[in-house]
Amino acid sequence: QRKNPFSNDDRLASKAVHTHKGDSTYGRPPEGSQTEQRGKDAHSHVGKEVEELCLIIRSTGEVGEDGHVSVTFGQLFETYVTISNKVVGILLRARKHGLVHFEGEMLWQGQDDDVIITLL
Repeated sequence: QRKNPFSNDDRLASKAVHTHKGDSTYGRPPEGSQTEQRGKDAHSHVGKEVEELCLIIRSTGEVGEDGHVSVTFGQLFETYVTISNKVVGILLRARKHGLVHFEGEMLWQGQDDDVIITLL
C-alpha cells in the first residue's frame, strides 16, 4: 500500500518504509505506540522483581568472610517460589546486570540446590 499511487491512506505514507541496521530506530517499536508502552511496563516489572529477589537473598542469606551475602539455590528457590515461579529467569536477569553471581549457565531445581548464589 505504501507504493500504491491510488491509496488515500496518509498514515501509511508518513511512516518510514524500511529501517536499516545502523538506524537508531532499528529493532524498536515506533515511539508513542502501545507496543513501546508495553515494553516499558514489562521492563519496569522485571526490574522490580530483580530488586525483590535481591532483598530476599539479603534477608535469607548469610554474610561470608568477604562481606557478601550468599544463599544456596535450594534455599532461595523454596523461599522465592511462593512469590514468583520465575525465580531462575529473574536470577539470570540479575546476573546479567551484575547484581548476583553463581556458577553455571542455568540452575535446575533439585540438581543445583547446593549452588551458592552471591549477592554483589
